[in-house]
Amino acid sequence: MLSTRITQLLGIRHPILQGAMQWLSRAELAAAVSNAGGLGILSALTFPGSKELREEIRKTRNLTSKPFAVNVTLLPTSRQVNYGEYFAVALEEGVKVIETAGRSPEPYLKQIRDGGAKLLHKVARIRDALTAERLGVDAVTIVGFEAGGHPSADCVTSFILIPEAADGLKIPLIAAGGIGDSRGLVAALALGAEGVMLGTRFVATRECPAHPRFKEWLLQASDRDTILLERSINNMGRFMKTAYAQKVLEMEEKGATLAELLPYISGERGRKALQEGDTENAVIPCGQVAALLHHIPSVKEVIENLVADADRVMSRLCRDAVLSGGP
Repeated sequence: MLSTRITQLLGIRHPILQGAMQWLSRAELAAAVSNAGGLGILSALTFPGSKELREEIRKTRNLTSKPFAVNVTLLPTSRQVNYGEYFAVALEEGVKVIETAGRSPEPYLKQIRDGGAKLLHKVARIRDALTAERLGVDAVTIVGFEAGGHPSADCVTSFILIPEAADGLKIPLIAAGGIGDSRGLVAALALGAEGVMLGTRFVATRECPAHPRFKEWLLQASDRDTILLERSINNMGRFMKTAYAQKVLEMEEKGATLAELLPYISGERGRKALQEGDTENAVIPCGQVAALLHHIPSVKEVIENLVADADRVMSRLCRDAVLSGGP
């Protein structure tokens, strides 16, 4: 068992968190992660309103007695969102860990603190991590360029961001982006993180509600099968490379406006891709770590193997290290 400030802060057994993925981070996946000793996270924006989020929180609690979190991503959406209501419902339902991402959580800090929850904030730049610490968040997740979803347009990889953030922060650090097996876990800890967040790895699990066709398609991906889109609208993201995604990129290169792009990058298309297996008519977030995925285990197997293999990796490093005392 790997004990860190993150496991102590969150009351979890292993320093492994599940990324909040819209449409996929629902009760079954979050509960499975929490039951296996990690921290499962529900994605609030998966649900059309606070009523549906409340139902999902209660469903999750029926599936696990372990801690889990609710993520509220503070980014522009194509629908009207009352973020305060999402926070209120999570806190009313007794959720003790809130994760925010995107814009600063400052407007909601008092609400979250008064509700008695710990606050994790996810960022992709060092300056945003330092700002989050000054605001008083409990821990920061730093997202490397390898990640699916929306890494920083500065294009800095995890191997640079993790130690840079660890050197600058006093609060605990969680690493995300490019971590899919025990070697990534050990590397992140060696670089100064005290926990890791996995997204794409948990998509290829039996409990994830993604369509089986999508999961099998994901297993075929190489390290060259992602593409960066939406840079032209200041919302750069990493997605699966498909003919459809290439078409969106071509539109951007020709100067398409946000209004012209929206019908092609809408969340509804993404939902159909993930839940119905329609991989040819949507842009689908995916991390480069997909190249390391070769089978679809249970969540419990993923976490148990991560921890057990991490012990073996660290033992091998100690055994094989050669320390020279002189010429």
